[in-house]
Amino acid sequence: MTELLGGRVAIVTGAGGGLGRAHALALAAHGAKVVVNDMGSARDGSPLAVSLAMQVVEEIRASGGEAFGHTADVTDYTQVCDMVAQAEALWGSVDIVINNAGILRDKTFAKMELGDFRKVVDVHLMGAVHCTKAVWKGMRARRYGRIVFTTSSSGLYGNFGQSNYGAAKLALVGLMNTLRLEGEKYGIRVNCISPSAATRMTDDVLDPPRLRLLDPLLVAPGVVALAAQAAPNGIILCGGGGSFERAHITLTNGALLGQASPSQILERMEEIGNRTGEFIPTSGPRQAEWEVARASRKCDLGHKGDASQTT
Repeated sequence: MTELLGGRVAIVTGAGGGLGRAHALALAAHGAKVVVNDMGSARDGSPLAVSLAMQVVEEIRASGGEAFGHTADVTDYTQVCDMVAQAEALWGSVDIVINNAGILRDKTFAKMELGDFRKVVDVHLMGAVHCTKAVWKGMRARRYGRIVFTTSSSGLYGNFGQSNYGAAKLALVGLMNTLRLEGEKYGIRVNCISPSAATRMTDDVLDPPRLRLLDPLLVAPGVVALAAQAAPNGIILCGGGGSFERAHITLTNGALLGQASPSQILERMEEIGNRTGEFIPTSGPRQAEWEVARASRKCDLGHKGDASQTT
């Protein structure tokens, strides 16, 4: 389609189907060389004659692109490092990582086994940590990199029966918010995509009419944008059905209460939560800076008032 990503090397995890496949195809169509990662088993866990990753690799090659498949388990850092090493040996670098691999183990929190909670966090969060850690040093050395984490509306806004999934997905936003600061001076930009799409993970959740509207191919252009040289840094891009939005974590102006009682806080909760003039802090310490600045202004005003009364 274009050479927007010409010469770049990308890894897409969980790319054997659904969103990952759509991302891999789109990246390749825009000129990237793609490592298609998928563990390669069928949905029921049985082995496949041809891995899911290789099926996508063949699609890319048939369209004139370059790709190879790798079956690394993203929860195994050694396997991930092997995948990165193979990409660097073949193509010289890894410039883009799309952390897409994921699983579901849905149950209410009361009924959920801790093993299922850990497994989901391990795949979504630690899998993304492994893949990002494995390329981070090289990206810093080359002073260029694009990392995309896959968050979710379940993490941003909650979803019944997905405490494990929601916790892992919002954790990725926290990871992004720190890595975008640490990577910025090295030319590394880190963003999140929050997709709505019909995939193997959602086909038991959404009804057929809505599934037809949520083609993963409609989300993939957003991922390409976040992988491009002109990508932003530190945003949450939401997309589904051809619509794109941005999610924000904001801070309200709040209310300066001083040494307040719990009752006072509860009584003024509406004022504390008033979103007029809310803003996005540039980093975590900005919250404390804002609070200290407000408290200091009150002290200054108090001192001025005392002085005026005594003169």
